Amino acid sequence: MNPSENIIRTILRAGVLAGILVCLAVAYGTARASRNGTLCESLDITVKDSTESRFVTERDIREYIVAEYGNIDGIPVNDLDLKKIETILDAQSAILKSEAYCTTDGKLNISVTQRKPVMRFQKGNSSFYADGNGYIFPMKSGRASYVVVIDGAIPLGLDGKKGKAVSGKEGEWLRRMTELVNYMLEHRIWEENIVQIHVRENGDLILIPRDGREKFIFGKPVSIKEKFTLMDCYYTGIVPAKGKDCYGTVDLRYEGQIICK
Repeated sequence: MNPSENIIRTILRAGVLAGILVCLAVAYGTARASRNGTLCESLDITVKDSTESRFVTERDIREYIVAEYGNIDGIPVNDLDLKKIETILDAQSAILKSEAYCTTDGKLNISVTQRKPVMRFQKGNSSFYADGNGYIFPMKSGRASYVVVIDGAIPLGLDGKKGKAVSGKEGEWLRRMTELVNYMLEHRIWEENIVQIHVRENGDLILIPRDGREKFIFGKPVSIKEKFTLMDCYYTGIVPAKGKDCYGTVDLRYEGQIICK
């Protein structure tokens, strides 16, 4: 191929590329002009992972937007600040992540992912949930999730709190409790069997099973895997030998030992 043919081919390729870019620019400009004249006429809301528990509803989301952003009906979709709407929704403690986008038919679409609770703190008249990252959010009336309940001398100041515990001791205790509950979730037999965790004044945990009269003195939320291994030994070794409901307490606080009374 001679040099002149190469030059011609190069020019043709550049011409085709330029033509494509012009078409894309025209299409974008047309779509933008079309969107500029489109008014927001409806709001479509999707709450993900809400089959078992719903901590935020479509009505809640509408109220959040109207209260902090304003009425969106009749506003040109191109004027909607989608990032601001997402920021408003993400600030709600029960919402993990939101996504807002508009379609050409004038519809504002909101997709919301809820936080998934793994434990519920019951302290006096206050109830709070925490997710698998230790993020605390308040329990709303009439909206519940069946997770392990933690009560007693909870060392957290829960009134009006959302988000992770601030102080060092609170944060460390919450982190250890989150590790404990996440371990139970990873090993479903414990998730299904342990329904309540009572916190004593000295900080020891008492694990209460769904079935049986025994209560497990777990001690502080440390050496979690080792203590659950002892619990497994209790159910697989001691119960078959001594019979169900033989003991009222099973003490796991001492390394490598199971003390039954």
